Amino acid sequence: MLREAMLTVASSDMVKSAVTSMPGSARVVRRFVAGETVAAAVATVRRLVERGLQVSVDYLGEDVHDPAQASAVRDAYLELLRQLHTAGVADHTEVSVKASALGTALPDGAAVALANARSVAAAAAQAGTTVTVDAEDHTHTDGTLALVQTLRAEFADVGAVVQAQLRRTEADCRALAVAGSRVRLCKGAYREPGNVAFTRRRDIDLSYVRCMKLLLRGSGYPMLATHDPRLIDIATALAHRYGRGPDSYEYQMLYGVRPDEQLRLVRAGHVVRVYVPFGDAWYGYLMRRMAEKPANLAVFVRSLLRRS
Repeated sequence: MLREAMLTVASSDMVKSAVTSMPGSARVVRRFVAGETVAAAVATVRRLVERGLQVSVDYLGEDVHDPAQASAVRDAYLELLRQLHTAGVADHTEVSVKASALGTALPDGAAVALANARSVAAAAAQAGTTVTVDAEDHTHTDGTLALVQTLRAEFADVGAVVQAQLRRTEADCRALAVAGSRVRLCKGAYREPGNVAFTRRRDIDLSYVRCMKLLLRGSGYPMLATHDPRLIDIATALAHRYGRGPDSYEYQMLYGVRPDEQLRLVRAGHVVRVYVPFGDAWYGYLMRRMAEKPANLAVFVRSLLRRS
C-alpha cells in the first residue's frame, strides 16, 4: 500500500512542487543524488573509487519528447565520459543510460535512440569503460532489450538490466545468462499492473532468487542490485555453490543507501558497484527510492521536517 502511494506521488507535479520548496529537500537530495553537474558527479565518483568501490553513473531523466533534449542527454554523457577519463577513474566507472532519455518516444524513436546510444557506447569504449542500458517500466522492456542486443553486435560488453518484479524476467534471465553477457538484476522500481508484475514483496523476493540462480549458474557476468541482507547472503551462498570467484559477479547498491554495508562487502573481497545518479531531474528517481524501502522514506521525511 505504501509503495503504491509513493509511486503515485512520483508522477504528481503538485506534490513535486511542494517537496522541492520545503527547507529540508536539498539535504535529502544530496544524500541520494550526486549534485546536478558533471563536475559534481565526477567528484563523487573519485571519492567512492578511493574507498575501493566501483561506480555506475546515471544522468537522470527519461521519457524525452524533444529531439534537442535527447541530443543534450547524449552530449551530457559524452562530457561525463571525457571527464571521468581525465580524472583517471573511467576504468572503475561505467555509465547507465535509459533508452527513453535517448529518444525512443520521438518519431523514428528506435533509430534515434540507437544512434545516440551508439555514440555514448563508442565514447565509453574510448574512455576505457562501458555502458549499461537501464530498465524502465514494462512497456519499454522489449525495446530496451532489443537496443542492448543491437549495441552488443558492436560493443560486446554493453550491459542489460532486468527487474525481478516482472513476470517475464525469469525467461529473460535464461536468455541473457550467456558468455560475455553483463546483466544487472534489480527488484524493480516502477508501478506495474498485476497481470505483468508480481505485486507482493514476498513474491518479488522469490522471483529475485529464482533469477539469481539462473544468472549465477549461467556463463555471463551477474550484477546483483540489492540492499536486502537476506538476498546478499543467498547470493553469496549460491556463488560459492556454483564455483564463482569474487571477480565473476558483483553486488550493486544505490548511492546513499547502506554505505557501511558497501564497504563491509568490499573488505570481504567482493566487487561492489555504487549507482550514482546526478542531474536536476531528481524527483521521480528519489520517490521511487522511497517506495522501495520504508527506511528510506523515514530518512526522507525526517530530513524534510528538519530546518536547514
